[in-house]
Amino acid sequence: MAETETAVFGSGCFWCSEAVFSELVGVTKVEPGYSGGSVPHPSYEQVCTDRTGHAEVVRVTFDPSAISYRDLLEVFFSTHDPTTVDRQGADVGTQYRSAIFYAGEEQKREAKAIMEELARDKVFRHPIVTQLVPAATFYPAEDYHKDYYRRNPGQGYCQAVIAPKLAKFRAHYQAKLKPARPAEA
Repeated sequence: MAETETAVFGSGCFWCSEAVFSELVGVTKVEPGYSGGSVPHPSYEQVCTDRTGHAEVVRVTFDPSAISYRDLLEVFFSTHDPTTVDRQGADVGTQYRSAIFYAGEEQKREAKAIMEELARDKVFRHPIVTQLVPAATFYPAEDYHKDYYRRNPGQGYCQAVIAPKLAKFRAHYQAKLKPARPAEA
């Protein structure tokens, strides 16, 4: 089996992030969870109080021979708004902050470099506010959050927010997508 690495990203709602990263070739697992706060083993309800310090995150396990960390960073920056503090669309609170929890100096250098390039090239109208912080303890989210979009495509949030985001992502990253899964019965 190929050696894998992990990346942890906070880009707002973890349902959206999981749906996006799960479709990339080379990504072997995406887990929604919480990181960056002070409360051990937080529940979703606790995180939603905005008092735990945790962000909604995804832990992405990937094969670096099939997809690079830089590729993941490019997807991260192109699928959320890294210029809003503690907010993604209508979702507001510190749990929705834009954050990269780097695992080691190489990931830190790569993330810092892409953030500098995006700023230099004025890709966004406003300054990037993404936090670049060392990896913290990752706490997996409750089971009902896992694979949420695939299991609940008809749910209102999925139709209004995730489906359009996925359509845009798929159009832009066609060459990096896994083959489409056959429809499930």
